[in-house]
Amino acid sequence: MNDRDALVSPRDMVSSGLCTGCGGCVSLAGGAQARMAWDADGQLKPQGDRRWHEGRSAPFSERCPFSPLAANEDAIAAMRFPQAPHADPWIGRFEAAYVGHAAEAGYREQGSSGGMVSWVAAELLRRKMVDGIAHVAPVDPREGAFFRYRIARDQASLRGGAKSRYYPVEMSAVLREMREVPGRYAVVGIPCFIKAVHLACRSDPVLRERIAFTLGLVCGHMKSRHMVESFAWQMGLGIDEVREVDFRVKNPDRPANWYTARLARRDGEVRMRDWWHLVDGDWGSGFFQNRACDFCDDVVAETADISFGDAWVEPYSSDGRGTNVVVVRSPALHRMLEDGRAEGRLALDPIDAAFVRETQAAGFRQRREGLAYRLAWKRSGVKPRKRVAPERRHLPLRRKLVYRLRHCITRGSAVMFRLARWLRRPRVFILWGRAALALYQGLTYSRGRLGRVFDRTEAFLTRMR
Repeated sequence: MNDRDALVSPRDMVSSGLCTGCGGCVSLAGGAQARMAWDADGQLKPQGDRRWHEGRSAPFSERCPFSPLAANEDAIAAMRFPQAPHADPWIGRFEAAYVGHAAEAGYREQGSSGGMVSWVAAELLRRKMVDGIAHVAPVDPREGAFFRYRIARDQASLRGGAKSRYYPVEMSAVLREMREVPGRYAVVGIPCFIKAVHLACRSDPVLRERIAFTLGLVCGHMKSRHMVESFAWQMGLGIDEVREVDFRVKNPDRPANWYTARLARRDGEVRMRDWWHLVDGDWGSGFFQNRACDFCDDVVAETADISFGDAWVEPYSSDGRGTNVVVVRSPALHRMLEDGRAEGRLALDPIDAAFVRETQAAGFRQRREGLAYRLAWKRSGVKPRKRVAPERRHLPLRRKLVYRLRHCITRGSAVMFRLARWLRRPRVFILWGRAALALYQGLTYSRGRLGRVFDRTEAFLTRMR
């Protein structure tokens, strides 16, 4: 197959389940009547006139982050960080890595984790290294969403974007604003969004000049907007009653990985529930996952100037105040972090690549061994080209079933949610979710009865070979 045969259109990527909804294509659509709109599964997808939406072209094929013709993360990082002293097959090229938090008051307390994302973004503004930060912030749900990208140009506006947002967003408006309004900008985003930014910069000299830094967020996968409505159902609310959403209420007296969701009603009443009491609260099970996330091989935003995640290892995961793992690739940002440490504004300890991998072990397992298995499945539409080779024989039966079940829960949760909404009976989805979660956890965890059955079955089959 030559490159001409690999050209794709926005419609090809959407129908193949490979569109992440980043909005990069819409921002570069020129005169076409293109926009981002909600689909039936609660994900943002590009729409436009037929010529643009169905037209296969090299410009689009080279800009879409999941396109077979787009440069991969290794190629982008090699171009952006050629002098990086460290290279690791799991986390990419980097200058240094740290674990810790922002010691300066007001950052760790207001963030979901250790406050490092907000601290770096604020420091970029304070030092006048950028004029604006493109980040995700809450909006009035009467505007059609709970969160959107916006550009913060001062510290007060930036503080409104602190905390984690497990909700679909897209960048088309802020990319247009950066193209129209001169200045230097930083962009905060998950790995595929940061990759989309750099692909756009390769072909757009204006963006290339104006986007000075990218701040990446470690990502497990993206959720649909239906997850908020599901949470509301399980707290006895209708989605129209919800005014504000906090996915991770911070409590210093509880472990950081004990997530609690908080929904605020329009009348001021607040309802809260721990994630493990929600049928879709087990992150690894794949409820409401964007389909494209099944074909991602970047956990730590390898193309970003700096990346941030949660330190999901002890003793940090038990510290309810929150702790970040940080991977820095830009020499300028590396110097910034070292200045912050020397001034006592940051409490960071150097770590190596192995420590970073350990903090995100589940994510790397899903994006390496799981991805290799998923790539080996027969599928129609656009064939993704990843840095992981297809392989179906390297896993035991139980792991294969876990990955198959995650895929089924991703697709099934979208279908069952729509059915429950159509019937106006949320309990239809909730009962299905409980059954799916019980099956998933039984397969995944050895302590369950189903897990023990599979352990014994696999042991027997192994002896019989």
